[in-house]
Amino acid sequence: MADDFDAEQKRYLEGFSHGIAAIRMTGGLAGGGTAPAPAAEPTGPDAIHIKAQDRTVKNGGKLADQEKWKRAESPFDGHNRLIAEAETGKAPKPEDNFRWRYHGLFWVAPAQNSYMCRLRIPNGILHHWQFAGIADLADAHGGGYSHVTTRANLQVREISPEHGQPFLDGLVDLGLTARGAGADNIRNVTGSPTAGIDAQELLDTRPLAKSWHNHILNDRSLFGLPRKFNVAFDGGGVLPVLEETNDIGFQAVEVMEGAAVEPGIWMRLVLGGITGHRDIARDTGVVLRPKECNAIADAILRVFIENGDRTNRSKARMKYVLDAWGYDKYLAAVEEKLGRKLERVDPSHVKPRGGFDRYAHVGVHKQVQPGLNWIGVVLPVGKMTTDQMRALAEISRECGDGQIRLTVWQNFLFSGVPDDKVAEVESRVAALGLSTKASSIRAGLVACTGNRGCKFAAADTKGHALLIADHVEAAVPGLDVPVNVHLTGCHHSCAQHYIGDIGLIGAKVTVSEEGDTVEGYDIVVGGGFGEAARIGTEIWKAVKAEDCPGRVEALLTDYLANRTGPQESFQAYTARRGPEALKGLADARLLEAAE
Repeated sequence: MADDFDAEQKRYLEGFSHGIAAIRMTGGLAGGGTAPAPAAEPTGPDAIHIKAQDRTVKNGGKLADQEKWKRAESPFDGHNRLIAEAETGKAPKPEDNFRWRYHGLFWVAPAQNSYMCRLRIPNGILHHWQFAGIADLADAHGGGYSHVTTRANLQVREISPEHGQPFLDGLVDLGLTARGAGADNIRNVTGSPTAGIDAQELLDTRPLAKSWHNHILNDRSLFGLPRKFNVAFDGGGVLPVLEETNDIGFQAVEVMEGAAVEPGIWMRLVLGGITGHRDIARDTGVVLRPKECNAIADAILRVFIENGDRTNRSKARMKYVLDAWGYDKYLAAVEEKLGRKLERVDPSHVKPRGGFDRYAHVGVHKQVQPGLNWIGVVLPVGKMTTDQMRALAEISRECGDGQIRLTVWQNFLFSGVPDDKVAEVESRVAALGLSTKASSIRAGLVACTGNRGCKFAAADTKGHALLIADHVEAAVPGLDVPVNVHLTGCHHSCAQHYIGDIGLIGAKVTVSEEGDTVEGYDIVVGGGFGEAARIGTEIWKAVKAEDCPGRVEALLTDYLANRTGPQESFQAYTARRGPEALKGLADARLLEAAE
């Protein structure tokens, strides 16, 4: 029958068929005219996402570009094409940069004309041979160094396009993966760094983190969320995992007699943490048995998948669904998914959590196992060379239990170190140019990648962090308590500046009438975590980077002079002094300098 049409008619029919396909791709006709026959009901692992996109378009919404890219070609289905194009050495198109992130590779130009790879390391724990193996991969395919991230993870940089897939293949050989480590997916699963070795802990988070990690990797419907998602498990030990900064936080708690559930160790559910958007996860009142974590997290995610914003990337996190609905409505939708009610316990029936040791990620600490210790190693804003990594792996193998435990403080712990090996570990670490001891300012120093390796950052956060530490050590030698200083380069707040005692977020500072700018920061104070969880208050805007060490010095000097005593934390001091008094410190300092 096709032979009955002339060439022009054939071209028309071909165009018409392409038009129908486009209509189906976008969920229906945009304007008037006759609607096409209803498309078949979506099936398969991506169906839940396709239906959510269709509802968005049907309700008059315009899908964000990333949603269109996911719809046009799945990052998993297009993987072989991505590999073939990367082998030519060309930079990826924006949509393919997004797709590569599903596999853990981030194209970071113009900061660096290369990929960065972020791994998946559940609970942040690696075997020594894996740690050394990553160093070998960084030499063979990257820049010869790695960074510890604020999700107890590793990232390797300067990976050229043609080396991207070989690097990922090398991870598989090490029993590791980067699958889903970027884009609109559930990021690295964090857990208590001292899990299983901490005398205070209520529960070992390692099995929970690993189980959830495997649950994610083996369910494709949990990829392609409206936006990225973070989950953390806290076991109640002395070293925090900052679960209150996550979309979902599971906290081990001890429920006492008289509650609506039997007494014992339960997991408390907190939701909605996203410090870059000035929010900390809130207690929902829900408690669950540890074995239920996967099922409940899965149900929470599916409610988010179906109802998250697919049009506005800046409003696409779960927090905004919670803001719009309220927690009761959201939890009711979760219960509908589960087909049962969630257990709830009044806070008065929950035993208070044990305290935190803000120095527990640095130095020597006794394990619950007699005669053994964990030792925290200080890394200058998280960076290690590959030679250091291999040497550290050897120390772990020869002097410890063979594990490297990464922390959210951008450093790591050796574990299982016998008493008679502690001095040897300290000596060997020092020989590498690193340390197991830190000043009050360096122990809590956190910085994101900054503009040397990230196109979003407005300042060299890692470089400026070290300058601040050097200055404070010289100018405020009397600082006798830990103070956390967090530097982040942009609004994504990868270094979680809002929960630092002092937080700095990169900003361009105008220095001339012609609009010339230099690197600088907005500065907040009074943030906190754990039992003192709080979003910091901004006191200074657009401070030139060169002036930031002096501003931090002014804050700390005033703290030491006006605190009620060492028992008053910096956070408590800033709350008592108030933002207006703290803002005046800058003017006072300028007057002193002028004199």
